[in-house]
Amino acid sequence: MTAPDPTLPRRRVASPPPTDPQTRGEQLAVAARALRAAEHLCIFTGAGVSAESGIPTFREALTGHWSRFSPEELASPKAFAEDPQRVWQWYAERRGDVRRALPNPGHTALAALATRVAHCTLITQNVDDLHERAGSPSVLRLHGSLAHVRCAAACGARTEAPVGAASDPIPTCPQCGALMRPDVVWFGEPLPMDAFEAARSAAIACDVFLSVGTSNVVEPAASLPWIAAAHGATVLVVNPTMAGQRTGPSILPIEGPAGVMLPRLLAEAFVGRRGRRQETPGGR
Repeated sequence: MTAPDPTLPRRRVASPPPTDPQTRGEQLAVAARALRAAEHLCIFTGAGVSAESGIPTFREALTGHWSRFSPEELASPKAFAEDPQRVWQWYAERRGDVRRALPNPGHTALAALATRVAHCTLITQNVDDLHERAGSPSVLRLHGSLAHVRCAAACGARTEAPVGAASDPIPTCPQCGALMRPDVVWFGEPLPMDAFEAARSAAIACDVFLSVGTSNVVEPAASLPWIAAAHGATVLVVNPTMAGQRTGPSILPIEGPAGVMLPRLLAEAFVGRRGRRQETPGGR
Protein backbone atom coordinates (compact mmCIF):
# COMPACT_ATOMS: atom_id res chain seq x y z
CA MET A 1 0.00 0.00 0.00
CA THR A 2 1.33 3.42 -0.87
CA ALA A 3 1.13 6.14 1.72
CA PRO A 4 -1.42 8.91 1.09
CA ASP A 5 0.14 12.19 0.04
CA PRO A 6 -0.59 14.69 2.85
CA THR A 7 -0.18 17.58 0.38
CA LEU A 8 -3.14 16.51 -1.74
CA PRO A 9 -5.97 19.04 -1.83
CA ARG A 10 -8.77 18.27 0.57
CA ARG A 11 -11.74 19.98 2.07
CA ARG A 12 -12.90 19.93 5.66
CA VAL A 13 -16.31 18.41 5.68
CA ALA A 14 -18.03 18.89 9.00
CA SER A 15 -18.33 21.94 11.17
CA PRO A 16 -18.91 21.34 14.87
CA PRO A 17 -22.54 21.91 15.89
CA PRO A 18 -23.32 25.23 17.62
CA THR A 19 -23.73 23.27 20.86
CA ASP A 20 -22.49 19.82 21.84
CA PRO A 21 -24.89 17.04 20.78
CA GLN A 22 -26.89 16.09 23.84
CA THR A 23 -28.45 12.79 22.78
CA ARG A 24 -27.27 9.65 20.99
CA GLY A 25 -29.50 10.56 18.07
CA GLU A 26 -27.89 14.01 17.77
CA GLN A 27 -24.41 12.47 17.92
CA LEU A 28 -25.23 10.02 15.15
CA ALA A 29 -26.80 12.74 13.00
CA VAL A 30 -23.73 14.97 13.24
CA ALA A 31 -21.39 12.03 12.57
CA ALA A 32 -23.53 10.90 9.62
CA ARG A 33 -23.30 14.34 7.98
CA ALA A 34 -19.50 14.22 8.29
CA LEU A 35 -19.30 10.76 6.73
CA ARG A 36 -21.60 11.65 3.82
CA ALA A 37 -19.37 14.59 2.92
CA ALA A 38 -16.03 12.82 3.51
CA GLU A 39 -13.55 12.58 0.67
CA HIS A 40 -10.84 10.77 2.65
CA LEU A 41 -11.89 8.67 5.63
CA CYS A 42 -9.26 7.28 8.00
CA ILE A 43 -10.43 4.38 10.20
CA PHE A 44 -8.41 3.35 13.26
CA THR A 45 -9.35 0.22 15.22
CA GLY A 46 -8.26 -1.36 18.48
CA ALA A 47 -8.84 -4.44 20.62
CA GLY A 48 -12.41 -3.49 21.51
CA VAL A 49 -13.59 -4.31 17.99
CA SER A 50 -12.20 -7.85 18.10
CA ALA A 51 -13.32 -8.41 21.70
CA GLU A 52 -16.90 -8.24 20.41
CA SER A 53 -16.09 -11.34 18.33
CA GLY A 54 -15.00 -13.19 21.46
CA ILE A 55 -11.26 -12.71 21.01
CA PRO A 56 -9.67 -12.02 24.41
CA THR A 57 -7.62 -8.86 24.59
CA PHE A 58 -3.88 -9.27 25.12
CA ARG A 59 -4.01 -9.31 28.92
CA GLU A 60 -7.34 -11.14 29.11
CA ALA A 61 -5.63 -14.03 27.31
CA LEU A 62 -3.43 -14.52 30.39
CA THR A 63 -5.86 -16.93 32.06
CA GLY A 64 -5.66 -20.51 33.29
CA HIS A 65 -2.14 -21.90 32.95
CA TRP A 66 -0.96 -18.57 31.55
CA SER A 67 -2.21 -16.49 34.51
CA ARG A 68 1.09 -17.03 36.32
CA PHE A 69 3.01 -15.23 33.58
CA SER A 70 3.39 -11.51 33.01
CA PRO A 71 2.96 -10.10 29.48
CA GLU A 72 6.69 -9.42 29.30
CA GLU A 73 7.36 -13.14 29.93
CA LEU A 74 5.39 -14.09 26.83
CA ALA A 75 5.77 -11.15 24.46
CA SER A 76 9.35 -9.99 24.23
CA PRO A 77 12.51 -11.01 22.36
CA LYS A 78 14.08 -11.92 25.71
CA ALA A 79 11.20 -14.27 26.57
CA PHE A 80 11.48 -16.00 23.20
CA ALA A 81 15.22 -16.40 23.56
CA GLU A 82 14.84 -17.93 27.04
CA ASP A 83 11.93 -20.29 26.31
CA PRO A 84 10.83 -20.23 22.67
CA GLN A 85 8.49 -23.22 22.98
CA ARG A 86 6.50 -21.60 25.80
CA VAL A 87 6.10 -18.35 23.85
CA TRP A 88 5.24 -20.22 20.66
CA GLN A 89 2.56 -22.28 22.44
CA TRP A 90 0.85 -19.21 23.90
CA TYR A 91 0.70 -17.50 20.52
CA ALA A 92 -0.48 -20.71 18.86
CA GLU A 93 -3.38 -20.85 21.31
CA ARG A 94 -4.23 -17.21 20.56
CA ARG A 95 -4.06 -18.01 16.84
CA GLY A 96 -6.56 -20.79 17.43
CA ASP A 97 -8.92 -18.33 19.16
CA VAL A 98 -8.74 -16.08 16.10
CA ARG A 99 -9.39 -18.89 13.63
CA ARG A 100 -12.52 -19.90 15.54
CA ALA A 101 -13.83 -16.33 15.74
CA LEU A 102 -16.07 -14.63 13.19
CA PRO A 103 -16.25 -10.97 12.12
CA ASN A 104 -18.93 -9.08 14.01
CA PRO A 105 -21.31 -6.37 12.75
CA GLY A 106 -18.68 -3.73 13.55
CA HIS A 107 -16.20 -5.31 11.15
CA THR A 108 -18.78 -5.66 8.38
CA ALA A 109 -20.01 -2.09 8.87
CA LEU A 110 -16.47 -0.77 8.45
CA ALA A 111 -15.99 -2.79 5.26
CA ALA A 112 -19.24 -1.39 3.90
CA LEU A 113 -18.39 2.14 5.01
CA ALA A 114 -15.17 2.05 3.00
CA THR A 115 -17.19 1.71 -0.23
CA ARG A 116 -19.09 4.92 0.53
CA VAL A 117 -16.19 7.36 0.41
CA ALA A 118 -13.80 8.37 -2.35
CA HIS A 119 -10.75 7.21 -0.38
CA CYS A 120 -10.44 5.13 2.78
CA THR A 121 -7.45 4.09 4.87
CA LEU A 122 -8.01 1.36 7.46
CA ILE A 123 -5.40 1.19 10.24
CA THR A 124 -5.52 -1.44 12.97
CA GLN A 125 -3.68 -2.21 16.18
CA ASN A 126 -5.17 -5.71 16.15
CA VAL A 127 -3.22 -8.80 15.12
CA ASP A 128 -6.17 -10.88 13.89
CA ASP A 129 -7.53 -11.09 10.34
CA LEU A 130 -11.18 -10.26 11.04
CA HIS A 131 -11.11 -7.03 9.01
CA GLU A 132 -9.99 -8.94 5.93
CA ARG A 133 -12.55 -11.68 6.49
CA ALA A 134 -15.26 -9.04 6.77
CA GLY A 135 -14.32 -7.69 3.34
CA SER A 136 -11.71 -4.99 3.99
CA PRO A 137 -8.99 -5.78 1.43
CA SER A 138 -6.19 -3.39 2.45
CA VAL A 139 -5.26 -2.96 6.09
CA LEU A 140 -2.35 -1.04 7.58
CA ARG A 141 -1.12 -3.20 10.47
CA LEU A 142 0.74 -1.43 13.27
CA HIS A 143 1.30 -4.49 15.47
CA GLY A 144 1.74 -7.26 12.91
CA SER A 145 -0.34 -10.38 12.29
CA LEU A 146 -0.92 -13.66 14.11
CA ALA A 147 -1.58 -15.27 10.75
CA HIS A 148 2.08 -14.93 9.79
CA VAL A 149 5.45 -15.87 11.23
CA ARG A 150 8.90 -14.52 10.53
CA CYS A 151 12.48 -15.58 11.04
CA ALA A 152 13.77 -14.86 14.54
CA ALA A 153 17.22 -14.26 13.07
CA ALA A 154 18.26 -11.51 10.69
CA CYS A 155 17.29 -12.99 7.30
CA GLY A 156 13.79 -11.49 7.46
CA ALA A 157 11.90 -14.41 5.88
CA ARG A 158 8.12 -14.32 6.40
CA THR A 159 5.47 -16.94 5.75
CA GLU A 160 1.97 -17.96 6.77
CA ALA A 161 1.66 -19.47 10.23
CA PRO A 162 1.30 -23.25 10.28
CA VAL A 163 -2.01 -24.89 11.12
CA GLY A 164 -1.53 -27.42 13.88
CA ALA A 165 -1.62 -28.08 17.61
CA ALA A 166 -0.19 -25.51 20.00
CA SER A 167 2.23 -28.16 21.25
CA ASP A 168 3.72 -28.77 17.79
CA PRO A 169 7.44 -27.99 17.40
CA ILE A 170 8.39 -24.50 16.31
CA PRO A 171 8.95 -24.35 12.54
CA THR A 172 12.34 -23.32 11.24
CA CYS A 173 13.18 -20.70 8.66
CA PRO A 174 13.22 -22.11 5.10
CA GLN A 175 16.08 -19.78 4.21
CA CYS A 176 18.51 -19.89 7.14
CA GLY A 177 17.24 -22.61 9.48
CA ALA A 178 16.65 -20.35 12.50
CA LEU A 179 13.47 -20.60 14.53
CA MET A 180 10.39 -18.81 13.27
CA ARG A 181 8.54 -16.46 15.63
CA PRO A 182 5.10 -14.80 15.59
CA ASP A 183 5.08 -11.84 13.19
CA VAL A 184 3.85 -9.41 15.84
CA VAL A 185 5.36 -6.43 17.64
CA TRP A 186 6.69 -7.39 21.06
CA PHE A 187 7.54 -5.30 24.11
CA GLY A 188 10.74 -3.42 23.45
CA GLU A 189 10.31 -3.50 19.67
CA PRO A 190 9.40 -0.48 17.52
CA LEU A 191 6.32 -0.32 15.34
CA PRO A 192 7.04 -1.06 11.67
CA MET A 193 8.05 2.37 10.42
CA ASP A 194 6.62 2.03 6.92
CA ALA A 195 3.18 1.16 8.31
CA PHE A 196 3.29 3.87 10.98
CA GLU A 197 4.43 6.57 8.55
CA ALA A 198 1.65 5.58 6.13
CA ALA A 199 -0.84 5.76 9.01
CA ARG A 200 0.45 9.16 10.10
CA SER A 201 0.24 10.47 6.53
CA ALA A 202 -3.35 9.26 6.31
CA ALA A 203 -4.20 10.96 9.62
CA ILE A 204 -2.80 14.22 8.27
CA ALA A 205 -4.53 13.93 4.90
CA CYS A 206 -8.01 12.75 5.97
CA ASP A 207 -11.01 14.97 6.51
CA VAL A 208 -12.79 12.48 8.81
CA PHE A 209 -10.98 10.22 11.29
CA LEU A 210 -13.00 7.37 12.82
CA SER A 211 -11.48 5.82 15.96
CA VAL A 212 -13.17 2.56 17.00
CA GLY A 213 -12.67 0.26 19.96
CA THR A 214 -9.52 1.81 21.36
CA SER A 215 -8.78 3.90 24.44
CA ASN A 216 -6.25 6.00 22.48
CA VAL A 217 -3.78 6.11 25.36
CA VAL A 218 -0.93 3.78 24.26
CA GLU A 219 1.67 5.68 22.25
CA PRO A 220 2.77 6.13 19.57
CA ALA A 221 -0.39 4.84 17.85
CA ALA A 222 -2.60 6.78 20.27
CA SER A 223 -1.42 10.04 18.73
CA LEU A 224 -3.06 9.37 15.36
CA PRO A 225 -6.58 10.71 16.05
CA TRP A 226 -5.21 13.81 17.71
CA ILE A 227 -2.81 14.41 14.79
CA ALA A 228 -5.86 14.27 12.52
CA ALA A 229 -7.73 16.74 14.74
CA ALA A 230 -4.74 19.09 14.80
CA HIS A 231 -4.77 19.13 10.98
CA GLY A 232 -8.44 20.04 10.81
CA ALA A 233 -10.18 16.67 10.52
CA THR A 234 -13.41 15.80 12.25
CA VAL A 235 -12.66 12.97 14.71
CA LEU A 236 -15.40 10.47 15.56
CA VAL A 237 -14.67 8.26 18.59
CA VAL A 238 -16.75 5.08 18.97
CA ASN A 239 -15.94 3.23 22.19
CA PRO A 240 -17.86 1.70 25.12
CA THR A 241 -16.30 4.28 27.44
CA MET A 242 -14.80 7.70 26.87
CA ALA A 243 -12.44 7.46 29.85
CA GLY A 244 -9.05 8.78 28.80
CA GLN A 245 -10.25 10.12 25.44
CA ARG A 246 -9.50 13.71 24.54
CA THR A 247 -12.19 16.30 24.00
CA GLY A 248 -12.39 19.29 21.70
CA PRO A 249 -14.59 21.14 19.21
CA SER A 250 -13.73 18.75 16.36
CA ILE A 251 -13.93 15.54 18.44
CA LEU A 252 -17.31 13.81 18.63
CA PRO A 253 -17.75 10.93 21.11
CA ILE A 254 -20.25 8.16 20.32
CA GLU A 255 -20.36 5.96 23.39
CA GLY A 256 -21.24 2.31 22.84
CA PRO A 257 -19.97 -0.96 21.38
CA ALA A 258 -18.77 -0.92 17.77
CA GLY A 259 -21.05 -3.81 16.77
CA VAL A 260 -24.08 -1.74 17.75
CA MET A 261 -23.08 1.83 16.98
CA LEU A 262 -21.33 1.37 13.63
CA PRO A 263 -24.31 -0.29 11.85
CA ARG A 264 -26.53 2.48 13.25
CA LEU A 265 -24.12 5.13 12.03
CA LEU A 266 -23.88 3.51 8.60
CA ALA A 267 -27.66 3.41 8.29
CA GLU A 268 -28.01 7.01 9.46
CA ALA A 269 -25.47 8.22 6.94
CA PHE A 270 -26.24 6.15 3.85
CA VAL A 271 -29.56 4.34 4.01
CA GLY A 272 -31.09 4.42 0.54
CA ARG A 273 -27.90 5.81 -1.02
CA ARG A 274 -25.66 4.00 -3.50
CA GLY A 275 -21.96 3.46 -2.81
CA ARG A 276 -19.67 6.10 -4.29
CA ARG A 277 -17.01 3.68 -5.44
CA GLN A 278 -16.01 0.05 -5.69
CA GLU A 279 -12.77 -1.44 -4.41
CA THR A 280 -10.12 -2.26 -6.97
CA PRO A 281 -7.39 -4.88 -6.57
CA GLY A 282 -4.15 -3.64 -5.09
CA GLY A 283 -5.37 -1.30 -2.38
CA ARG A 284 -7.46 1.79 -1.77
